[in-house]
Amino acid sequence: MGVAENETGMLKVECDRWNQSSSIFREEALKANHARTGERLMALYEICKGKSATKVGTDTGRNPQTVMEWVHRYNLSGMEALQYQHTGGHPPFFPRDRESFANLRIAKL
Repeated sequence: MGVAENETGMLKVECDRWNQSSSIFREEALKANHARTGERLMALYEICKGKSATKVGTDTGRNPQTVMEWVHRYNLSGMEALQYQHTGGHPPFFPRDRESFANLRIAKL
């Protein structure tokens, strides 16, 4: 599968392929569970509105190649490919939810 470009030769987000409109990126970005997911969705929204990946990368402090990768991932696999997934590092020292943390403190007493 080749790179999708619009008539000006810029990288194109293939919304039609996934039966979506460009506005869905903004809507989903605003309710994303993780800031990085929201950032990726807003980047695609901006590209749909005519910005280049280079401009979006410059505006967000990301490498333009990273932004282009997000577009390619979406074009190949849809919106699920843009969901942030923690991939490595140590597990948190303390559980994130309050109930588990409270149980951990009680167990140590």
